[in-house]
Amino acid sequence: VAMGVLSCMKYLMFIFNVLVFAGGTCLAGVGVWVAVDPSGFRDIVAARAVLSVGAWLLLAVGIALSLLGFLGCCGALRRSRPLLLL
Repeated sequence: VAMGVLSCMKYLMFIFNVLVFAGGTCLAGVGVWVAVDPSGFRDIVAARAVLSVGAWLLLAVGIALSLLGFLGCCGALRRSRPLLLL
C-alpha cells in the first residue's frame, strides 16, 4: 500500500509541476507578445506609464515559473529531494 501512495504522490507532483510550467510559459508568451507588439495595448499603456514595465515583469515571472516547473518535473520523476526543495 505504501508504494502505491508514493507512486501516486510522484505523479500528482509531476502533474502539478507541468501545470506550473504551462502557466509560466503562457505568462512568458504574453509578456513577449506585449513587449514586441504593444499596439493592442497602446491605450492601456498610454494611460499609465507604470504599465509599460508590466510586459517585462510578465516575461520575468513567466520565465521563473517555467524554470521552477521544469525543475519540479525533473525532481518528481527522479525523486530528487534537492530539485523538489528548490
